[in-house]
Amino acid sequence: MSAFSDYLENTLINATLRGATYTGGAVYVALFTTDPTDAGTGAELLDSAYVRQRAHTTVASDGFTVPANGVTSNARNIVFPAIVDGQVTVTHWALFDAQTAGNMLYHAPMLNEKTLDPTDVISFPIGSLSITLA
Repeated sequence: MSAFSDYLENTLINATLRGATYTGGAVYVALFTTDPTDAGTGAELLDSAYVRQRAHTTVASDGFTVPANGVTSNARNIVFPAIVDGQVTVTHWALFDAQTAGNMLYHAPMLNEKTLDPTDVISFPIGSLSITLA
């Protein structure tokens, strides 16, 4: 189950109840070593090879499946580069609207925490990152 960030909660309230506009765009997957929390205060993975991965290929809409009953999931494999600096344990993932900095949109814990050693690659097969709005 995913959670909204504080940023996205406020943005959606403004867009749906206060007449503001919101235009989505690129979405990037980030990895965390602690809970990012709704406020985005967790520790994003630190490794010299780490970079957030774009969830889509050519257009933002191809990154996630068409929602059904408030649920969507990644529509393509997402593969991160191999870790190089040392062992690290990934506990959470999040979606951002930018490759660096930007606004966190959604976040969730890993179903199983993953300890990565140098040369290990972490990936998310199609359908494994699920966003549920309930």
